Amino acid sequence: MSDPPRRQPSRPSDLIEPVRTNGAAQGTWTEYLVLFMRIMAAVSLAKGLYHWSQVCSIGDSPQDTFAMHGTGWQAATVFFSVIDLVAAVGLWLAAAWGAVVWLTSTVSLAVIELFFPSVYGGSIFIVLTEIGLLGVYLWLAICSARERPA
Repeated sequence: MSDPPRRQPSRPSDLIEPVRTNGAAQGTWTEYLVLFMRIMAAVSLAKGLYHWSQVCSIGDSPQDTFAMHGTGWQAATVFFSVIDLVAAVGLWLAAAWGAVVWLTSTVSLAVIELFFPSVYGGSIFIVLTEIGLLGVYLWLAICSARERPA
């Protein structure tokens, strides 16, 4: 059987009709989730660039370059310099993989701070902040999923 022919748009503005939003859709949980993801994308971008500045020893004294740190610190810094930038792109696009990469980065940083304090110092403030951001994301994702009909 053949598919029915598709209706051609009668006006050029009909081509972008699915992109338009009406006033009733304002303030939905999905919009709040996307806003949160965009904010976290900016934060992840800043974190990734910060870690890259450490890899490149930008602003460091000659006695405090990347090569002078321990292997654990170097490995963690390179890991976060890459994963934070990848997460930033995925979060900005509101792609599902972006949230997964961001969650991986968030949990990894919390675990390193909590279980390996010799790497970055073991700040409980950073652990609580990362867990709080994780909780906000999960809450927004659940609320967003509930507002869509099955």
